[in-house]
Amino acid sequence: MSLQRILTGDPGRTSLIYLGIGAISLAKAIALRDDSERFRRELADAALFIGVGLVLRRYSTMKAQKREELREAVPAWVLGGEKGDPVGGVRELAMRRFGAEPEPEREPSIAERARRMMAD
Repeated sequence: MSLQRILTGDPGRTSLIYLGIGAISLAKAIALRDDSERFRRELADAALFIGVGLVLRRYSTMKAQKREELREAVPAWVLGGEKGDPVGGVRELAMRRFGAEPEPEREPSIAERARRMMAD
């Protein structure tokens, strides 16, 4: 699995998966402690998975902190007032300024209609 693919998505959730696999591998290593070669291999796998899980967990917390810092640095009027409604703010200001009509709701495609029918 490539590093870019690991870091996209939700790294917090991915870290839990890696930590879980590492814990299972560690339990397997303990169960195989009589066979020294397999024990070392499983222990190395467990260490690798747990290490990647911990790194992803740290990356997830850093990403959340940076996102919060950026959110605090952006003025409230850009986000859409005090509530932070992203639909308002700059987009609504530009629409009022240029006198544009709000975009009409588009009709759902056949695929979207089929998905809704299957979901119900």
